[in-house]
Amino acid sequence: MGKPQAGVLLVTGGSRGIGAATARLAAAQGWAVAVNYTANSLAADEVVRSIRSAGGNAITVEADVADETQVLRMFEKVDAKLGRLTGLANNAGVVDVTARLDEMDMARWRRMFDINVMGSLLCAREAVRRMATRHGGDGGAIVNVSSAAARLGAPGQYVDYAAAKGAIDAFTIGLAKEVAADGIRVNAVRPGLIETEIHASGGLPNRVNDLKHQVPMQRGGTADEVAQAIVWLLSDAASYTTMSLLEVSGGR
Repeated sequence: MGKPQAGVLLVTGGSRGIGAATARLAAAQGWAVAVNYTANSLAADEVVRSIRSAGGNAITVEADVADETQVLRMFEKVDAKLGRLTGLANNAGVVDVTARLDEMDMARWRRMFDINVMGSLLCAREAVRRMATRHGGDGGAIVNVSSAAARLGAPGQYVDYAAAKGAIDAFTIGLAKEVAADGIRVNAVRPGLIETEIHASGGLPNRVNDLKHQVPMQRGGTADEVAQAIVWLLSDAASYTTMSLLEVSGGR
């Protein structure tokens, strides 16, 4: 690509939406990128193909982030194929069908927190073990993908998702303080209404169009717009930025 490598980046949930946009943009800026996926290998392969065709360096890594054994195997593959990790985009996440709390069950909540929260903690732990100067690393950056739902609450739709993202906000603040002296910066982005496939998985394929009137900018955002914020937070341009919760929500 004609430029020095920015570092080694793992993007969880990197096969579509915000994750795919982040992987492509980071690769264009010189990162070697590991594109994580859980089931859709074809989509992940396509992201990697597009990166390589543009002259970038990328691999796919399969893992369910809620499964510790799979996560450990994924990080070992990144170590072997790309080298020591210096960036993590904790993007993997799920919503569920819209419902009120009194219509939800425990299985739904466990899935919601296992993937959105436990998965982020697991991946961050493994990243810190590689990045921290106390472990012989050179430092690095972690960006967690939260949501505007963490402060809006998502009533009548998915308060469990909002609660999980609230946990991500608290985790971001605490971990940022914990590892700052180890050379690691930790931040989060809070996307608002973004045009991605996640809305269809929640049974609301037209959600962005239906709710854009609530956004001061009067439109939904794009995955690329969120990716710009993530990649900036990962970069040396954000070298004095840690513990930030960056709104990417059009003012909503």
